[in-house]
Amino acid sequence: MILRTPEQRFSALPDFPFTPHYHTLTHGAGELRMAYVDEGPRAAPVVLMLHGEPSWSFAYRKVIAAIAKAGYRAVAPDHIGFGRSDKLADRSAYSYASFISWMCDFVSALDLRDILLVCQDWGGPIGLSTLAAMPERFAGVIAANTLLPNCEPPPAGVPDWPGDIINAWVAMTRDATDLPVSEIVSGVCVTALSQTVKDAYDAPFPDASYKAAVLEFPSLIPLRENQPGCAENRAVWALLDQWQKPFVTAFSDGDPATAAWSDVFRERIPGAANDWHMTIPGAGHFVQEEQGEALAGLVERVREAI
Repeated sequence: MILRTPEQRFSALPDFPFTPHYHTLTHGAGELRMAYVDEGPRAAPVVLMLHGEPSWSFAYRKVIAAIAKAGYRAVAPDHIGFGRSDKLADRSAYSYASFISWMCDFVSALDLRDILLVCQDWGGPIGLSTLAAMPERFAGVIAANTLLPNCEPPPAGVPDWPGDIINAWVAMTRDATDLPVSEIVSGVCVTALSQTVKDAYDAPFPDASYKAAVLEFPSLIPLRENQPGCAENRAVWALLDQWQKPFVTAFSDGDPATAAWSDVFRERIPGAANDWHMTIPGAGHFVQEEQGEALAGLVERVREAI
């Protein structure tokens, strides 16, 4: 079954005046409508912003506005199951491979090129896998509070993977039938979100039946090397080990769940040998939510340089 969030749920979004656009994907259950923001000149260099769990393109609102104002093309899709995009009602309909396939389809359909990828949380595994599938379309990467699990020991991976935080998150969601989305987002911020902003994070989900993707995403994290996604991520790493184009980390100072991955990206990727890396203060996991202006400033500097 395919569910579509009623548009009136998005009628009072703060600081999110952007017109929604839609790309249609083919799926066994029927056509899926994938929503995205597309602001700024269409012929300008592209900044592709990918969100994670359990957020949507709304999280990038400050970055979108700044990037478009600077004259760049700001593109921010909602993954299937999130935001204004259609939702599959069955958790089993979602897989690691399907999210990557949908994003590859989206990038190809819009014929996006000269892309600066900005990725946070699940935006990293999905975005970097898309980059590996079509590297000629990408000009650089900004990785913000994200990861690319490979179940390898340091220095190729992080120590003690997956660790207590990830293990607890996967265990908590494995058999859950509902999640308080806005409370989860607010709970990993340094400063609690306003009710208006929390309402915007809850807007895509009228009730628990719309949350299959939110519930399933954590179970798709490869915790062991025999799980789907691990071998595929290692193949992505093999490409990143040769990646010479700019790769920049922009992790916050308040996200223990992803912090260790910053060093892995910097040490393994040749294109990470640059002085753009920054630790953004005053933010938890959702750095674009709490410090969107700082992240936007870095995006502008890197985009201009490449």
